[in-house]
Amino acid sequence: MLEITMSAESPVAVRRPQRADARRNFDALLAAAREAFGEHGTEASLEDIARRAGVGIGTLYRNFPTRQDLFETVYIGEIEQLCRTADEVADLPPWEALVSWLHRFVAYTATKRAISEALNRDSAMFRHCRSEIYRVGEPLLARAQAAGTVRPDVTFDDTLRMISGLTAAGFVDAAQRERVLGIALDGLRTR
Repeated sequence: MLEITMSAESPVAVRRPQRADARRNFDALLAAAREAFGEHGTEASLEDIARRAGVGIGTLYRNFPTRQDLFETVYIGEIEQLCRTADEVADLPPWEALVSWLHRFVAYTATKRAISEALNRDSAMFRHCRSEIYRVGEPLLARAQAAGTVRPDVTFDDTLRMISGLTAAGFVDAAQRERVLGIALDGLRTR
């Protein structure tokens, strides 16, 4: 699981509140920010995010002193969810586990795309998050390959590039996105 800690040296720094009410506000702000960034990109209004979360702007700034802090925390939250999903699907049959995780990866790419211009791709945080994606995803692909359900000539990097490329395209609706993703995933299967 991705370790999230607050220290000056940590490449990934998020401080989650300890009190239940503060934690609810923090989580509501992250959910509202994810939604607002998805709709409006990095230009989403912080006041709108606070309103969507049902808190005041002061609460937003107490949790996220800068817009960059909010971008990075939303991004790290997506990585954490990817890691949790890998744990959650681990007991599924190999093909189902891989496909379930890749569906969650598609949701992650939507958030990443919305805030990508604000992320420093050379930062330690970004590199750490990328390594976490590979750490949890590579075993899912390897397990599906060992079970004979995925082509042996496919690498995890190939798979991520294919899925990322697909999600960069605009879709008419969610049904079309799922259909195109299904076609791509079919190409991973052993014949």
